[in-house]
Amino acid sequence: MGEIRVKRLRAGAVLPTYGSTGAAGADLYACLTQDVTILPGETAFIPTGIAVEIPENCAGLIYARSGLACKKGLAPANKVGVIDSDYRGEILVALHNHGAESRTIANAERIAQMLITPVLTPAYVEAESLPDTERSGGGFGSTGK
Repeated sequence: MGEIRVKRLRAGAVLPTYGSTGAAGADLYACLTQDVTILPGETAFIPTGIAVEIPENCAGLIYARSGLACKKGLAPANKVGVIDSDYRGEILVALHNHGAESRTIANAERIAQMLITPVLTPAYVEAESLPDTERSGGGFGSTGK
C-alpha cells in the first residue's frame, strides 16, 4: 500500500509503529499530559495526538492489543473502532476496563492497534426474494450441528 500520512496534533505524539516485520496492525500510543486511571467497568477516551489520512476506499480498524486485553483487561469499548477515509480528526481510543482492578495508562503507552483494510461500499437495493443456500436462515450455532 505504501505510505499513510500522519499529522501530529500535539507535542509528544508518537506515530504508529509495527511491533515486528509480520505485524498486521500498527500500534497506537497514548498522548497524555498525565496518567489516566480507568476503574473497573469504566471507559476512558484516550487521545493519541495524531490524525491520519486513511486512503479512499479503505478504513482504519482499531483493535485491542492482545497483551493489554488479556493481561490487564483493557480493550476498545466498541470492540472494533472504525476510522472512515474522510475523517481527519484526532484518533481517540475508547478503552474499557473489563477487569476487577483499576488500570492506569501512561503517556506513550501502546493502547491499541490499527489495521488499514479495503472497504466495499455497494448500493443496497430491496429485493422480493433472495436465493436459497445450504444454510439459508440458520442462525447462531446452526453450522455446528
